[in-house]
Amino acid sequence: MTRAQLEAFAMGLPAVTKVIQWGESDVFKVGGKVFAISGDVSVSFKVTEIGFMALTESGVGRQAPHCAKGQWVAVDTAAAPHADLTSWLTTAHGMIAAKLTKKAHAELGLA
Repeated sequence: MTRAQLEAFAMGLPAVTKVIQWGESDVFKVGGKVFAISGDVSVSFKVTEIGFMALTESGVGRQAPHCAKGQWVAVDTAAAPHADLTSWLTTAHGMIAAKLTKKAHAELGLA
């Protein structure tokens, strides 16, 4: 998946905004909370504890830089199958959106 394809997919998820932070990184947020960070060759995203273990132990992903405490993985976008990346991003979006308040859900149309 190219960086442009990843951006198009992420921006198609409900209530997503994008900012450029930390140099040249595309940072995707839902309700002001980060769920994915994309660069030229990899994407980092939030996962469950089990997802973290599965992706890092299998070698598909690695612990995301600067996100050690929060169960984030980094995956090379060229090596991962398109369907897997879209599934992982959708899950990351849902995990972060689930932590938002009921009021935020309503305001963002996520209810």
